[in-house]
Order: sequence, then structure tokens, then C-alpha cells
Amino acid sequence: MNILLKSAKIVCPENKELHLKKRDILIKKGIIEKIGASVEAPSNSKVVEKDNLHVSLGWFDSSVSFGEPGFEERETIANGLFTAGKSGFTDIVLNPNTHPVPDTSSDVVFLKERGQGKATKVHPVGSLTTNSDGEALAELFDMKNAGAVAFYDFKKQISNPNLLKIALLYAQNFDGLVYSFPQDGDIKGKGVAHEGEVSTKLGLKGIPALSEELQIARDLFVLEYTGGKLHIPTISSAGSVKLIADAKKKGLDVTCSVAVHNLFFSDETLVGFDTHFKVSPPLRTKTDSKALIKGVKNGTIDFVTSDHIPMDIEHKRVEFDNAKSGSLGLESAFGSLNTIFELDETITLLTKGRERYQIDSPKLEEGAKACLTLFNPDGEYTFDTKHILSTSKNSMFVGAELKGKVYGVINNNQSTL
Repeated sequence: MNILLKSAKIVCPENKELHLKKRDILIKKGIIEKIGASVEAPSNSKVVEKDNLHVSLGWFDSSVSFGEPGFEERETIANGLFTAGKSGFTDIVLNPNTHPVPDTSSDVVFLKERGQGKATKVHPVGSLTTNSDGEALAELFDMKNAGAVAFYDFKKQISNPNLLKIALLYAQNFDGLVYSFPQDGDIKGKGVAHEGEVSTKLGLKGIPALSEELQIARDLFVLEYTGGKLHIPTISSAGSVKLIADAKKKGLDVTCSVAVHNLFFSDETLVGFDTHFKVSPPLRTKTDSKALIKGVKNGTIDFVTSDHIPMDIEHKRVEFDNAKSGSLGLESAFGSLNTIFELDETITLLTKGRERYQIDSPKLEEGAKACLTLFNPDGEYTFDTKHILSTSKNSMFVGAELKGKVYGVINNNQSTL
């Protein structure tokens, strides 16, 4: 497959020579052959000319759920990867949000095989405990050898601190990454929204920020004792940012992420009882959102994720208390981040994070494998259901004003243009 990108503006802050320069890029058989001011198109090559075409290294998302196996009605791996590619992502870390959960090496191999030959590469996360029930560690070493990039009981707390201690100690033998979901289930109780003014007015049971911060404080104490690598996915409160900043100052090997929607929305959106805004961790106050954005800018928060969770209509078109948590995020990730941050910052956020998962980082230079995302950073629009490519349609961004549009990706000698 030969592709010539005409007068594409390159956004690559780490490559000073090419950053913000307009260049033609010739790609032959998945390899960047030439980058120049004017490159002639060889015969049998596809020429790509788009409005205000910008190109960057392929984007990375550290928290994506599909459904297959078990919940194919929510999303299949094939359509999920197509959606990710159309949304600009060349690599996604796939959460163990399936039935059964991937807790053996053969499960991980299955997930990797289902994602073969697509423009977006899938990097599965294995379950930390057998059946994700929090009792006994799963086959971590075998799963790592099969291609699992981390270990996580999806959206479930590790209620037994000794289990976390053993996991962190054991995983050090093979440089494994352990996740711990930041929520104390006993303090959360039956809460469905952030405990505060809005939840009180609406009569919704609250989830205090304490439930998250207490869990994080505990996990960091355990990490300080054991050493090892810990990742805390999707934090949501100002207090959590402070705890993680302090831990990093101590030199602990901890990373954390935040979901785009926790930066973009606050709990004030819950006033209409729209279940699309029900997520875990919950949307918190505007003060929390500001603290999270500040944490992203100063590097305390390592990655921003779409936290993409497809959910079928049966679990969303019900009372708020009974609805399942989760919102789509891939399709709206770039448009929403691009309204909060400057373009350079947005692209840096969308391209960083691979090293933590030991995934090879792509390069934008001649002779390198083409792993590129094509987009137009300008143009504001209202996000609508017609922009949703996922099988499920549960996006909280419907009706939001976003900025910028993604054309597609070129990766793995495939293209979604």
C-alpha cells in the first residue's frame, strides 16, 4: 500500500526539525520513504489531500473496553478497532471488561488474534485475580508472556491490601504493571454520583471523594513498602492529584490517568438525570475538574484516556440508580481535549504513555514504520449521534461543542482514511 500525503502540517513537538512544518510524506509498504517539501507521487499510489491536513505520530489510549467475548451486543473487537482507527488511535490498551475475563494466557492470545491485521493494534490487559473476584492472583507471568501489558480487576477495588502487596512483589520478577482501581467500596456503598451539593439537591446517593482518596493513600503506602510498578486508573478528585504528586516526590514508581470526561464535565450535568453521565468514578465538581486539568499540565497525571465503555441501551434507558456506569469516549476524545488544551499539549497527551506499557514508541522520520494520525485541528461542531461509530450509542458528549476532526490513521500497513 503506497500513500502520498500532500502538504501535511507535521505536529511533533519532540522533533524540532519537522515540528509545525508543511511537508509531503511518501509511505511505501507501511514505511515512511520520504519526507520533503515536494514529493512526486509514484504510479499506483493513493494521494491524500485534505482540508488543513495535519499529521502526528499515532495516538495511544490507555483505557478502552469493547465487549467481546461475552458482551458482543455492546461492541465487537473488529468494529471497536475500526472506531478507534477512525478516531485517530493506532494503539489501545484493552480492559478486561468481558465475560469471561481474560485470566489465562490463552484468553490473552485470543484477544490479540482477534485484533490481528487491523490499523489499530490491541494491547490486552489481563485480569489481576482469577475471575476478577479479588481472591487469588491469576496467571500473571504466563499472561505477560502471551502479550498482556498490565493486570487489572476492571473497575473493582482490591479490597485485601495483602493481595496488592503480594501482586506488587510478585510482578517485580518480570517487570509487570499492577493496576489498583481507586475506590473504597465500603465508603462508596450504594452511591451513584459525587457526594455534594448537586447529589443532595437531586436526591441521589453520594460517593464521597474520600472513597477514592482513602484507597489511593492505602495503595501508595503498600507501594512504598513493596516497591514495584503501580498504575492508578482514572482518578477524579483534587485530593487524589495531591496524594500522587507527593508520592512521586518520594520517588515511588506510580502513574495515574484521568478520563477526558472528568476534565470536560462536572456533576452539574446530572440535573436532567441523564444516565449517559453516570460513570465510575463519578463526575465531580468544577473545582475538581480544574485541579485535574492543572495536574495534567504539570505532569502529575501521566495519561489522559477516553475511558471508552460501550453499554447497550437496556442498561442505560433505566432509572439513574439502576443504570450501569460508562460512556463512549473514543469518537469525542480529540475534539474534547482540543477544546481544553492547546494543540501541542493535546497531541503530546494523545501520543504519550506507551513506555509505561513497554510498547514500542513510533518515530516520525524516513525509514521508520508509518504510525500516523491525520486530523484537522480547526472547526468547531456539535457532537451528534451521527458521529458515533460504536455499536452502542451511550456517549455523554452528544450535544457538546467540540473542536477539530480526525481523518483517520495509517499504521501496520493499513489505513482508515
